[in-house]
Parts: sequence; structure tokens; C-alpha cells
Amino acid sequence: MTCQTLVLVLGDQLSLTSAALDQIHTENDQVLLLEVREEADYVPQHKIRLALFFSAMRHFRNALRERGYNVEYAELDDPENRGSIHRELERRLRRLKPQRLVCVQPGDHRVQQMIMTAAQETGTDLEILEDTHFITSVAEFRRFSDTRKSLLMEHFYRDARRKTGLLMRNGEPVGGQWNFDHDNREAFGKSGPPDINAPMQFSPDDVTRQVVAMVKKQFPDAPGRLEHFDYPVTHEQAQDALRDFIDHRLAGFGRYQDAMAMDRPYLYHSRLSSALNMHLLDPRDAVNAAVQAFEDGAAELNSVEGFVRQISGWREYVRGVYWTRMPGYADANELAADLDMPAFMWSGDTEMTCVRQSVSQLIDHAYAHHIQRLMVLGLFSLLLGVRPYDVHRWHLSMYVDAIDWVSLPNVLGMSQYGDGGVVGTKPYAASGNYISRMSDYCANCRFNPKKATGDDACPITTLYWDFLSRNRDRLSANRRMGFQFKNLDRKDDGERHEIRRAANRLRTVFTQKTYL
Repeated sequence: MTCQTLVLVLGDQLSLTSAALDQIHTENDQVLLLEVREEADYVPQHKIRLALFFSAMRHFRNALRERGYNVEYAELDDPENRGSIHRELERRLRRLKPQRLVCVQPGDHRVQQMIMTAAQETGTDLEILEDTHFITSVAEFRRFSDTRKSLLMEHFYRDARRKTGLLMRNGEPVGGQWNFDHDNREAFGKSGPPDINAPMQFSPDDVTRQVVAMVKKQFPDAPGRLEHFDYPVTHEQAQDALRDFIDHRLAGFGRYQDAMAMDRPYLYHSRLSSALNMHLLDPRDAVNAAVQAFEDGAAELNSVEGFVRQISGWREYVRGVYWTRMPGYADANELAADLDMPAFMWSGDTEMTCVRQSVSQLIDHAYAHHIQRLMVLGLFSLLLGVRPYDVHRWHLSMYVDAIDWVSLPNVLGMSQYGDGGVVGTKPYAASGNYISRMSDYCANCRFNPKKATGDDACPITTLYWDFLSRNRDRLSANRRMGFQFKNLDRKDDGERHEIRRAANRLRTVFTQKTYL
């Protein structure tokens, strides 16, 4: 019997309210999910990331079948699986012969091109729908971007607040200001963080255990470890994880969202990004739950506004940048960075405590919060001069929540300044003193964050001053960099020369080996 409509659901689109599922009208219509090797190893991917995607996809398949959908499912270790979305989709299209193929817009431009190619090669009509998981459509973002000379996230965020009514009262922001970021920059101090409830853990069920065994067998050399796999893999678990965050960590999230501490991977953070990015959790549910906590007096406005801004502002903003700037955006390299990613960014084998702590945490949990990403690992890569797209590929390798649309603007744009100011108005460049102020890492490190030269000089600090020197011509017109360049000018020629020699030695040592 001929399939009339074939709905393709990708591994980061596991929503039961997907616009694509609305296209199922007859008993002949089918849903297709594909596990394919190419998506698992086109960059080396963390074992936890692989297990999460495959487990969530299989749970979603089961949920669809329980609701009466006809589901075609390609398992990774099926001997007939052709190994790529392009070829496996082509095989299914030729066998099922649907009158049309439907999907919502993928989160990866590369994947969208493969789907279009498979449909074209088989003569199948293709309809790509707007992804209603997001609060702002790509078309809405394009209208926003077309009316502005610069794409400041703050402008977009305020428009989103007005549109949705989130934390608004009589047309004005609750509390009299849009942004409470100034209140959300505290460190824990010498006493360290208090006892904080860790995110809810989800023990693997039979489906997940089968997936974990498959990942161990099929991808033995993938980075990371699986011993700590405890992520939500269903919609119900994602809702439980949201409630756990609202009840136990939201109240402290705002004040300490930029703080870091030894051996404390989560602190007050939600760990909801993977569930959001796979569509196991709707962003509207997340922000509405946080706003309700504020209205109930369970969380202060600065914490709730900070959480709302990350989801309805920043998350939506970077998706808009991605889809209005691709595919050329991926090639941007404003600072002409050209080095390989150091091998210890996969292993954690370095004397720099801040980097070792953050990478070791990634190995164990495939997770780091936004300041570890931006102001430790991203900062190090920026100052060293790693190619921006390589930093993005590393991000896809190591983070459980990395999808192309969210990783590329965050990494290439904000973290590495590769886009020359589209996302960030200045490079996020800082010395080791920032890390010392916001963490206890430096107190447990042999390097001195105040020193740029000498045996105990902090590599971050050395590379920071060298970064300013070697990029001065490119960045001198940026008024937000003026204070940093004035500080650079206080160093005499001899000191700057010594820093340059020290930085060159670091670059030679750090890039002797790469993971691939």
C-alpha cells in the first residue's frame, strides 16, 4: 500500500506537538526516524551525547507507536542501514514511495541539504515546515534583522518580551528594568558554595541500557565516559527535571550563575539545555514555570529574569543568527586564527587547573555551564588562536546539548569573535584574574594569574596580553576595547617582547598533538 505522507523526525526534534506530526491524516501516513553512523561520527562525539540521542529517539519511537502512529525506524546496527541521512532516507523513499516528504526545519544546514538532495534524487515532493518549538520564527527574526544596522541581542530580547508578555506589566518590564545582569555576577568567595541539590538523576531503563551497550560496542574510541549517564530521555522526565530546577536551584541561579567551583559541575544551573535542544522540553513551559515561581514568591526577579533571558532571548537569538547567516557564516574568521585544538582539550591532561577542571567535567558529564564554556574553555581557545570552526567542531564533540544552530553562533560568534561583531560587540578576552575572581580554580593551581612571564606565569594571562598585541590593528577601532589597550600600553617594549616570546612557546607546546 502506497504511503501518502512520510514525516521525517530528526533526533533533535522529539516533540509530540511537532508541526510535522500534524500532517499525519490517514492510516497510510508514516513517521520515519533514522539512526545513522555519519551523524554519530562526522565529528568525534561524546559517548554520553550518543547514548542520549539514541535513547531519546527510541523512547520517542515507542511513544509514537503507543499513540497509534505508523513508525519506520532505522537502527544504527541494522546491516541494511546505509549510514547517512542522505542515503538511508533515499532508500526509504524508494521503498515506501510516499507522495510527499514532510519535516520541520532541521537544526543543521548540512542536514537540511542532505534531505533536499534525497528528495530531489527520488522525485519526492518535499515540504519543510517552520519549527513551532521555537518562540520566534526565522521569518520574524529576519524582519527584525532587516530593520537594524546591528543585531544586538538586547534589542531582540526586549522585542520578544513585548511580544510574549513575559515579565511585563502594562507594557513595561516588571521591576522597572529589562535586564538584571549586573546583579548576577557574584562569586562564592573563600567560604565556597553551599550545599546545593544536584540536578535530578534518571536511572537508565532497559531501552537506555541497550543503547549504552551499543555505544560501547560501536564507538569504543569516542571521547568521554558513560558511567555518569543520568539525563532525561523522555518528555515526562524532562518535565520532572524542570520542576526539580524550579524547586531547588532557580532561587540561587541569578546571583551565582557566573560562579565556578572545584568539583562542582552544576551548582545552581538547570542542566535543561539538552532536553530543550532535543525538543523533549518546550521552552514556553520552562519560562512560564520560572515566571510562576516569581509570582509565587519562590524566586527573586533577578534569577527569573536571567533564566527567561537565556531561553526566550539568547537561545532564540542565536537560532535566528544561524538561519539568516548560513551557510557563509561557518567560514567567518575575523581574527585569522589558524591553530589546531590542543589534545588536552579532549583529555584534560594539563597543569592549568581551570582547563583541567572544565575538561574533566566534560569527560564525566558532557556538560559545562555557560561561564566555563565562555570564560575558561572558550577564552583559552580565543587567546591561543584556534581556528573558530575547529572550536565549534570540538564543541559538537564534547557537549551533550550541542546542535549546529546553537553551537555555531555561540562559539564562532560570541566565544571566538570569528564573525567580527555580529553576535558579540567585542571579543570576550580576559586574563587569568577573571577566572581567579569568579572561582577557586586559581587557588588550587601552580600558576599565578597575576603573572604573564616566568615559570609560574598563568598561560591565560600570558596569552591574554599577547592576544591584545597581535590583534591590535584589527581591534583598535573597537571603542569597547579601549580600556584594555590602555593597560597594554602601560607595558614597555621589553615586557611586551618577553610576553610574545612566552606566548609563542606556549603555542608551540600546546599544539604539538591534536585529537584527530
